[in-house]
Amino acid sequence: MAATTTLLLLLLLQSAAACSPGSPLSFREAPAFRNGQTCTTTSSTTIHVAMTLDSNYLRGTMAAVFSILQHSTCPEDVTFHFVWARDDADVLACINSTFPYLRFQLYGFDRIGRVRSLISKSVRQALDQPLNYARIYLPDILPPDVTRVIYLDSDLVVVDDIAELWEVGLRGKVVAAPEYCHANLTNYFTPAFWSDPELSRAFEGRRPCYFNTGVLVMDVEKWRAGGYSKKVEGWMVVQKQKRIYQLGSLPPFLLVLAGNIEPIDHRWNQHGLGGDNLEGKCRGLHPGPVSLLHWSGKGKPWLRLDSKKPCTVDHLWAPYDLYGSSRHSLEE
Repeated sequence: MAATTTLLLLLLLQSAAACSPGSPLSFREAPAFRNGQTCTTTSSTTIHVAMTLDSNYLRGTMAAVFSILQHSTCPEDVTFHFVWARDDADVLACINSTFPYLRFQLYGFDRIGRVRSLISKSVRQALDQPLNYARIYLPDILPPDVTRVIYLDSDLVVVDDIAELWEVGLRGKVVAAPEYCHANLTNYFTPAFWSDPELSRAFEGRRPCYFNTGVLVMDVEKWRAGGYSKKVEGWMVVQKQKRIYQLGSLPPFLLVLAGNIEPIDHRWNQHGLGGDNLEGKCRGLHPGPVSLLHWSGKGKPWLRLDSKKPCTVDHLWAPYDLYGSSRHSLEE
């Protein structure tokens, strides 16, 4: 453990210049958010939030972390767990310099080779990156004392107190997430899947509904005990052989868990703001209250803002952007 800590410190020192003004990964330092008067310094509550660190999505990760801290009543109760590719040291320096008071732990993703061998090409290259599959292995990566975790994608912002999401009841289920039973699940799998009598029986005995895997509350102990990482991997193996879906890590999650999750309020994942996975056309907000805005799909708000062709919803993301040269996006 000491050797690992020393290595991380060396990497942070060596790459500190990566986040300095004028560098490609230049971010402004976020203000320190402190617990309010209703929080106690002796509180035993720790809210565990897991995310991946990827230089291609780092700008989104920074905005997401900033939004969580800003809207938390007790921000010091939040601990972040970042999973990263060990050869991407610059992102660590950016987190450290942008959030000097942040409570976080780092985990190298050591399954990159294994995951790459299981990944099948999807409709979008970004979905085929090994870190996109890290959520499958979170219970194997996190320390034993973490029994529950919120997993969040990097292309979202939280506009409510994340403690409310943390406190949702799982009622014995391994995962809780907003569920969308109006979505046509047939569209997420190929004719090769539905025409195979054995494969198409995968959903027998349950009422499967679509859920987005970018926002998950996970019972870590139940996931480990049930061997869910192996179950998801099993469908990835089938995909390599028979091409049963077109997207990345979402369909195997659906095959294993759809119809067997604890549904939570839709306000915790206003997803699809990035449009579809092919063109990323603008979409508006769905009616109803919103606690979390999620730019799932091809269109990312930072890219559309920089291109001077933002969608209306992208201006909801802009106030959380800490990128060093991003102020022009807000002033125009």
